[in-house]
Amino acid sequence: MDIISPWQRPNFVGHETAESALAAAANGGRLAHAWLIGGPSGVGKATLAYRFARSLLAGPGGEPGLAVPPDHPVFRRVAAGGHADVLSIRRTPDPKSGRVPKDLPVDAIRKIGPFLGLTAAEGGWRIVIVEDAHTLNRSGANALLKILEEPPNHAVILLIADNPGAMLPTIRSRCRLLMLDPLPEQTVAAFLSNELPDDKVGEAALLAKLADGSIGRAMALANAEALKSYRALLTLMAELPNLNWQAVYRFGDGLAPAANEPAYRLTTELMMWWLGRFVRAQARGALPEPVLEEEATLTQRLASLAGLDRWLAVWEKTGRLFARTEAANLDRKQTLVQTFLALEAAVRA
Repeated sequence: MDIISPWQRPNFVGHETAESALAAAANGGRLAHAWLIGGPSGVGKATLAYRFARSLLAGPGGEPGLAVPPDHPVFRRVAAGGHADVLSIRRTPDPKSGRVPKDLPVDAIRKIGPFLGLTAAEGGWRIVIVEDAHTLNRSGANALLKILEEPPNHAVILLIADNPGAMLPTIRSRCRLLMLDPLPEQTVAAFLSNELPDDKVGEAALLAKLADGSIGRAMALANAEALKSYRALLTLMAELPNLNWQAVYRFGDGLAPAANEPAYRLTTELMMWWLGRFVRAQARGALPEPVLEEEATLTQRLASLAGLDRWLAVWEKTGRLFARTEAANLDRKQTLVQTFLALEAAVRA
């Protein structure tokens, strides 16, 4: 399934209230110079920001709300990254390692001042979109703050952040906050049904359960064939408290090579997701809703073998283990083996 970038995506799902708020602000004649669009990763924050930018640049008229037709010249130029009045700032993968840097580079933020100092090429708005603004380090945050303190006329800065609370309070106070909530599971499933190839449509509802209200996450999971990885994890855990260690080692061997880093990352993400969901449900005195039918029996049995305190300890230990492996580039196979050792110890204690 092709993943369309936010600046190229014509359709927008959900968040009607947020879209209406932006449209009303644009039409009201007193548009805030800076907006902080927050919410979980993949729920449509960047898509909404580019949708708003296109609407401002295209001017009144045309489609209702913030929609601009894909054949409109403004849409085409923004989609191609060639609109002179739009500056997009985002983290980009390192050309050698392919990894996305942890922080948004301060050098990128320093481009904003000179850009906003120019006269709008088309006589309208100049728009800056800062993706992943929550990853700004101290230097980048201070550079951005200076710009927000003295905003130029007829300019709009759109900050996109998964975690607005991690940003400087002085930055937040100079922005109008617009929060997006996770999308309903049915909305994500319906979206996937239209995007997946015909032979994969039956997976839409299952992927929507894994996606936690995020269309972006759902599409990434679909492309990574996450359901296969999820089934593999459940198959291994189904042997608890007597794990099939030959199968565990084979599983680790398959994820250890450097070329399989994406599969390893997906597996650790799914493991943390499963553990977190299991622990939160146990804290409520319940069991998590199963993604797959066979999962219901497994979670019920594991809950009977160990209480909340043990599962919470496993969740925390696993999170630290995965983070340490990432930071120090430790052996992935050994990390996975230690994870399953922790699972086995929890249900045998």
